[in-house]
Amino acid sequence: VTLAEFEKIAEDVKKMKTRPSDLQLLDLYGFYKQAVVGDINIDKPGMTDMKGKAKWEVYSNEGDI
Repeated sequence: VTLAEFEKIAEDVKKMKTRPSDLQLLDLYGFYKQAVVGDINIDKPGMTDMKGKAKWEVYSNEGDI
């Protein structure tokens, strides 16, 4: 997938008529971060940051796509 194709897909996702489930949103977040940033480059959030921890875990699980 070229960068232009990826950016179009990322914009299309934002225009979906129905909201994806939380699990689907986490998966999309992980794929997006892996594609844009690469391997995870931040420390894991603490136990009290449930949202940050869930995002970190899905991002870290993407590994080298």
